[in-house]
Amino acid sequence: MTENSQDVLKDAAAAAAVAGGSLFSTFDIFMLVVLLGGAIWWLWSSRKDNKKDEILLSKYSIQPAGTIQVTENSFIKKLQASGRSLVVFYGSQTGTGEEFAGRLAKEGIRYKMKGMVADPEECDMEELTKLKDIPNSLAVFCMATYGEGDPTDNAMEFYEWLKNGDPDLTGLNYAVFGLGNKTYEHYNAVAIYLDKKLEELGATRVYEVGLGDDDANIEDDFITWKDKFWPAVCEKFNIESTGEEELVRQFRLVTHAPVDIIPNSVFTGEIARLHSLQVQRPPYDAKNPFLAQIKVNRELHKGGDRSCLHVELDISESKMRYEAGDHVAVYPINDINLVEQLGKLTSANLDEVFSLINTDQESSKKHPFPCPTTYRTALSHYIEITALPRTHILRELAEYCTDEEDKKKLLLMATNSQEGKDLFQSFITEACRNIVHILEDIKSCKPPLDHICELLPRLQPRYYSISSSPKLHPDTVHITAVVVKYKTPTGRVNKGVATTWLANHKPTDGDYPRVPVFIRKSQFRLPLQTQTPIIMVGPGTGLAPFRGFLQERAHARANGKEVGDNILFFGCRHRDQDYIYKEASSALFNKWELEEYSKNGNVTLNLAFSRDQEKKVYVTHLLEQNMDQLWDIIGNRNGHFYICGDAKNMAVDVRNIILKAIQEKGGKTEAEAVQFLKKLESMKKYSADVWS
Repeated sequence: MTENSQDVLKDAAAAAAVAGGSLFSTFDIFMLVVLLGGAIWWLWSSRKDNKKDEILLSKYSIQPAGTIQVTENSFIKKLQASGRSLVVFYGSQTGTGEEFAGRLAKEGIRYKMKGMVADPEECDMEELTKLKDIPNSLAVFCMATYGEGDPTDNAMEFYEWLKNGDPDLTGLNYAVFGLGNKTYEHYNAVAIYLDKKLEELGATRVYEVGLGDDDANIEDDFITWKDKFWPAVCEKFNIESTGEEELVRQFRLVTHAPVDIIPNSVFTGEIARLHSLQVQRPPYDAKNPFLAQIKVNRELHKGGDRSCLHVELDISESKMRYEAGDHVAVYPINDINLVEQLGKLTSANLDEVFSLINTDQESSKKHPFPCPTTYRTALSHYIEITALPRTHILRELAEYCTDEEDKKKLLLMATNSQEGKDLFQSFITEACRNIVHILEDIKSCKPPLDHICELLPRLQPRYYSISSSPKLHPDTVHITAVVVKYKTPTGRVNKGVATTWLANHKPTDGDYPRVPVFIRKSQFRLPLQTQTPIIMVGPGTGLAPFRGFLQERAHARANGKEVGDNILFFGCRHRDQDYIYKEASSALFNKWELEEYSKNGNVTLNLAFSRDQEKKVYVTHLLEQNMDQLWDIIGNRNGHFYICGDAKNMAVDVRNIILKAIQEKGGKTEAEAVQFLKKLESMKKYSADVWS
């Protein structure tokens, strides 16, 4: 407290003493002094905090664009200011929804509808009620479904507003395209709900909802939908197409000469805030990941031609907390060989500093990724260079071909004709060609590297089911991951981005590599009551979350709690090669693993080694042999059922076996069995953590 503050307190006490002769008791005077002191302390500390804020703001004000921006959240004002009538909102978890939204907004120019892309998270979505005031206005929603039929993170607030509110959307013209995956039960649930809800609230559907299936060919689904969507728009607003699509760059290139670069102003791999990886500040999330040390990185397989890693990440200094069943996201770095090759193919100086700046001044997205940066950093940290390019990218690449046949080939693959689709399927999809492979094989195609950086999607974090429990490992997060590596029909070897990077970064002699991570909460949870019996089905790395579950239940049992049956169905190819976590390899890593848990009564193991005998045996075969037990747990004993692993085949087969057990052992009809299983799901007694 300052001397001035102390003087004020003394004066207040003296005044109170004089006045207190007849009106105040000694206690009253004491309380008055305390209250006055508290008020003065608050004023003094708030001035101090304001000063801190001024210092922080002054620091951020000189940072490059793309670090901290205050943006207008009124999309209506933006539309009106720029003379636009089309707004395309996106709900995207991996970037595809945002990409589709951008393509629709860009195509609007062909139909005399100048478009704008908008993130619902950054907009006042209640303004949808005012969109009708803009003549011939249209709102399009490209919405992905995520998890168990949930909206994406950036669309959650908008979804809840629609669900719980009752806005009058009369006069709003809209269309919806959904991004989903048919291997998941809640296929495109968000898009279907949104389409129906908007109509119920009075909005006018311009064209039927489109449903994209990422398990098949979501690009084809999108093109087929939009080729019918635009004619419906023309009919609705009595407009005509202006003809061929005009190829316009969304971002303009600015190169920075070395003498013009401000020291420490160039991004070197940070996700959002400049120097966020050098100066770490919680809380940590997708835009501000924690740089975790890799404390352990060891091989789990004992033979065969595949590799499976056990990785332990140190989060002790992050203040991040996790629960068994959560996911950890890892920001990977692209293979340096691919980065170098792309630089050679485009004749670029990878160490040149550049910025890509949005030509649309009204857009809240000023850059496709943090700028300024070098091409090397962009290709290593920000660009998904191993992804199979979509048709709109091939359309743009065609313009850089000097050979007419090469150009025709790329243009054909970009069309919606059957011949074009077949060629795209064989040349891109089946051959697994990424941008590097395309430029290697179509030699006359020489696009500038800055345009490739604009066209390719943003490099996304990779998510892994956490294979540990905070009860045993509060300071570390464990990952169990198969290293992705396969030979393509062209003879090339493609590698997974994240697992390849992890495989090459192992701690040595006290030197611990670091990787940016954050925790994503999950609904995949153990029962609240430890005595509730559980069944877990997790072949291969599907075992990961169940390792955490077993650690947690064993810990509870060791601490005197009653623990219900833990029944695990696990499968792999060979007992002596890929039976991961069979036993503790060292007390340094983990005291107990599956065999120890089994001997101590912490788990009942049901093991399927598919290739150890002439006739293959999978976990599904074991489940069918144990249908009495399945029904007893979920039908009679109020137990929980969990499944983790492949969504396309295994998860579907397991679900069908459960339905069969409910019918045959539970005495229910097919319809009753379906309803019974849906009830289990709604009560979180049947949970799936699956991927395709």
